[in-house]
Amino acid sequence: MAGPHGNAAAAPASAPPARVGRWLALALAIIVLDQLTKVYFNTSYQYGERLNLLPFFDFTLLYNRGAAFSFLASEEGWQRWLFTGLGIVAAVVITVILRRTRGQPRFCLALTLILGGAIGNVIDRVVYGHVVDFLLFYWRDWYFPAFNLADVGISCGAVLLVLDELLRARKPRA
Repeated sequence: MAGPHGNAAAAPASAPPARVGRWLALALAIIVLDQLTKVYFNTSYQYGERLNLLPFFDFTLLYNRGAAFSFLASEEGWQRWLFTGLGIVAAVVITVILRRTRGQPRFCLALTLILGGAIGNVIDRVVYGHVVDFLLFYWRDWYFPAFNLADVGISCGAVLLVLDELLRARKPRA
């Protein structure tokens, strides 16, 4: 029987959770670290303030009312609830997949990083009405959109998902 990730090693729905607690604990650690850093920057910096650390990197305080790369940030506010709802749905789906997946630590780690990041940004949208960003990379006149630790988790998790699938596809079939 193939699991949610197309792997026969996935646990059937009736099996006990495959150490889902450790993955949820890691997601919680990501959420806590993300929220602590956001509280620090929200209370220690004025909006738009920047502290240069390297010739290509600053700490700053910026707000994003949209999604990745400020997608839909200029809309009237409905996007706050759309992205909040999407984040909650993603968190529920990821948690269900984690409960049903065993023997795939790389896949579970990828989902856990995405889960922690998604919930971290959902908390911002509910509490502040926007996502708090504070990491700014740039080179001369080029700027990468500011981001936060939740975004790092989501991005690393997405890259790890792709890597996991590529490595899984290269394995010889039994």
